[in-house]
Amino acid sequence: MSYPERAPARRPAAVGLAAAVLLLMAVGAVAAAVAGLLVLGGTVDRFRAAAAGTAAGPEEIDGLVTLLRAGTVAPAAVTVLVGVVLVGLALGLLAGRAGARAATWVVSGLGLVFGCCGLATLVGQRAAPLRLSGADRTTAELLGLVGDAYPSWWIPVNAALSVGQALGYLVVAALLALPAANAWFRRRVPAPAPVGPPPAMPPYPPR
Repeated sequence: MSYPERAPARRPAAVGLAAAVLLLMAVGAVAAAVAGLLVLGGTVDRFRAAAAGTAAGPEEIDGLVTLLRAGTVAPAAVTVLVGVVLVGLALGLLAGRAGARAATWVVSGLGLVFGCCGLATLVGQRAAPLRLSGADRTTAELLGLVGDAYPSWWIPVNAALSVGQALGYLVVAALLALPAANAWFRRRVPAPAPVGPPPAMPPYPPR
């Protein structure tokens, strides 16, 4: 006769650490989104001040300001959403849901790809800035001013966050693949014993 496998008495440390890393990454994602929104106003002001000395017209400047704002607000919203997803995955891991582990592996793979792409974009912008020729020289000059309008710490901090994001996803995926984590997510909770019918009541004696 086979008996159901008992659930581990304690959650493995690997699972708890993976959930903690996810929660830390969620906090970092929300903090990065908030920081991007906070520096947006100063970045726009510095860009307008620098662009006033170029040959660009007001419409070109306003157009790039609109793109700058959209390129900050939209990623910030996505980043906050990612943070919420990471919190949900961490709670699912702590509860021992196998589906949460599978979803975490998928999210880790996607996050690793996007983190590497973000880092490559930041490095590419610094190593080989965009250069246009002919009639587009004004646009190229304005785009260069956009990069210079950000605070000096902006690119290094974002590069560090991209590297940390990639390493975090790698650590989480590795922790969830450990044997202790496998035992935790493959555990079976014993089914409760069936409840039999209530005992029959004795008949009442005749009066």
